Amino acid sequence: MKKVLLSTVLCASLMFAADSSYKYEVTPLVGGVVTEGNTTLDDHYGVGGLSLGFNLEESMFDQIELGFLRSLGDVDYDKGGDTSISRIFTNVIKNYDLTTNTSLYTLIGAGVEVFGHEAYKNETGFFGNYGVGLRYNISDDLIFKTDVRHMIETDHGDNSLLYTFGLAIPFGKKATNVTKHEPVKEEVKPEPKKEVQAKKVELDSDNDGVVDSKDQCANTPKGDFVDEKGCSLKTDLNINFAFDSAKINNSYESKIKKFAEFMKSFPSTKAKIEAHTDSIGTEKYNQKLSERRAASTVNALKAYNIDAKRLKWHGYGESKPLATNATKEGRAKNRRVEATIVK
Repeated sequence: MKKVLLSTVLCASLMFAADSSYKYEVTPLVGGVVTEGNTTLDDHYGVGGLSLGFNLEESMFDQIELGFLRSLGDVDYDKGGDTSISRIFTNVIKNYDLTTNTSLYTLIGAGVEVFGHEAYKNETGFFGNYGVGLRYNISDDLIFKTDVRHMIETDHGDNSLLYTFGLAIPFGKKATNVTKHEPVKEEVKPEPKKEVQAKKVELDSDNDGVVDSKDQCANTPKGDFVDEKGCSLKTDLNINFAFDSAKINNSYESKIKKFAEFMKSFPSTKAKIEAHTDSIGTEKYNQKLSERRAASTVNALKAYNIDAKRLKWHGYGESKPLATNATKEGRAKNRRVEATIVK
C-alpha cells in the first residue's frame, strides 16, 4: 500500500511539470516539525531532506516543488514505542518580489506521509499543506530560503507545523546566444617612399570621433554613441504591464535581449530604469508597485549577464503619467517601465 501511494504522488508531480520549459534549482533542507498534540507523537522533532524546484513560464504559478523530508532519528510515541517518519510532497509556488534580491512566496500542495512503525492511528497516508516563505538571493548561484507550512493529514485530520531552512542552487541557465564578431584583419602593405610633408589634421566638427570627411551624419548630438559613419546608435526599452502586475509579458523578451546586447557592445554604458503606474489605488501602494516593476526589469537584464552595478533604477509610482488616467487607454500607457542608455 505504501509503494502505491508513493508512486501516485511522484507520477502526478512529474506529469504536471513535463510539458514546461524551465530552469530548476536543488535545495538541501533542514528544519523541524511541531505537532499540535493530537498525534500522540513528540511535541517537536527535527527533519532533513532535499527539494527540486522547476521554474514555470506562462503560468499563474512561478514554480513546482518536488521534495523529500525524513525525521532526524526516531520519533517517540507518548504511549510507548517510536517510529521514523518520511514525507514525499509536491507544491505549486507563487513569488511576490519585495526588492531585487528578496521575495515572499506562498505554496500549496499535497504529499504522502510514511510511518516506519504505524501505531495509535498514525498510519501511512496522504496529507495536504499550505504555507508562506522568504527567498534571499545571496548571489547569482546561491539562494537562502525559509518557510513555514501547515500540514493536515487527510485520514484523521491531525495537524502539524513544519518549518524549513535551505540553500537553493540554481541550474539550467538560459544561453543568451550573443553573436561575437571577429576583428577584421587588414592586409599590411609596404608604403611607398615619399617626401616628408607636414601632416594634415582633419577636422571633427561635431566631436563624435569620426572626421568630417567620413562623417555622413553631421551635427550628431553631444554624448551620442556613433557607428563608423558618424551616425547615432541609440536604443531604449519600453515595457507596459497588466493592471496591478509587475510581471513582464513574454512578448518583450526580444526587446530585452536587444537592449542587453547593446549594453554588452558598449561596456562603459549604464542603464537608467524608471518605473510608473496608473492612478488607480493609493499613492503608497502605487509607489511600491512601481518599485516592483523596476526590480522585474533589473532581474530580466541580469538574466542576460548584465552586471547589476550598471543598472540604476527608480520607481515613481503615479507621479509622472505619460497620458491621462481618465481613460482605459491612457491608464494602460501609464503602467510602464522606460529604460535608456547613459554614459
